[in-house]
Amino acid sequence: MKNSLETKLGVFVAITILAAVLIIENFGGPELFKHGTHISAQFDTVQDLKVGDRVKMAGVEIGRVESIDLTTNKVSVTMRLSEKAVVRTDSQATVKFTGLMGQNFIAISFGSPDAARAAEGTIIAAAEQPDLSAIMAKLDAAASGVQNLTKSFTPDTINNLMGPLVDFVKQNSAPLTATIANIKNVSSEIAAGQGTIGKLIYDDTLYNSAIVTVSNLQETAASARMVINSVNAGQGSLGKLLTDETLYHETTASMTNLNQILQKINTGNGTLGKLVNDQEFYKNAKLSLQKLDKAADGLEDTGPLSVIGMMMGRLF
Repeated sequence: MKNSLETKLGVFVAITILAAVLIIENFGGPELFKHGTHISAQFDTVQDLKVGDRVKMAGVEIGRVESIDLTTNKVSVTMRLSEKAVVRTDSQATVKFTGLMGQNFIAISFGSPDAARAAEGTIIAAAEQPDLSAIMAKLDAAASGVQNLTKSFTPDTINNLMGPLVDFVKQNSAPLTATIANIKNVSSEIAAGQGTIGKLIYDDTLYNSAIVTVSNLQETAASARMVINSVNAGQGSLGKLLTDETLYHETTASMTNLNQILQKINTGNGTLGKLVNDQEFYKNAKLSLQKLDKAADGLEDTGPLSVIGMMMGRLF
């Protein structure tokens, strides 16, 4: 009886110790009794994350999940980190999983080296990861679609699709054969450098002509550049016309003189001004022309001999 009681008591103690070890391991191991920094992040969903799950940085465990609480349209996850863990204020927390059947954990990024270290109670940003269930559902839907597509390709369907094409090939086998032969001949001639296309591809004449043309264009551009530089430097007739101020001043003086002359003519000064503006001169000129016209008419009526006689009389 005594041995039976001691055996039962030993089994009970062993089970208690094992349970304690399992509980401590699930809720943080030895770090459960150590001090650490508490930070939190707010997620849209934490999937199957549980209290006691690991918190990792670059695959290295730095803490455990201490609490999971629902807030306004968010899930607030509080994490207790070891004192050696360096988490920055711009670090991001992401709920991830280790394999398809593995346990979920929180991965925290390093953040910027210049950012401040996260203090007690800091809330860091959360990055959402696609839910595994949603991914599997999409894969299942894609697999179903592929399966339905393969089912649609029955022998009758394939025959309906390929039948017209097969009939077309059979009915036009001779023209298709001739066309393929012609294409083969054309490609052979091109490969041999025959014909226009063959010469364009294999003959160096076009290439050399293009090189010469480009060289001529470069020389022409260089000559034009030299002419422009000469003009800008005031060389040559065109350069002097564009850059020499003497021509500008002379032209300005000539225009001024011409303007003064026109003003004098308009005001009736000088001989030309009087010719243009004096009405008396116009009347005298008109009267003289009338007298000359009458004298010419009188000479026509007198005759040649009378005109000679009149001239001889006046001369002698």
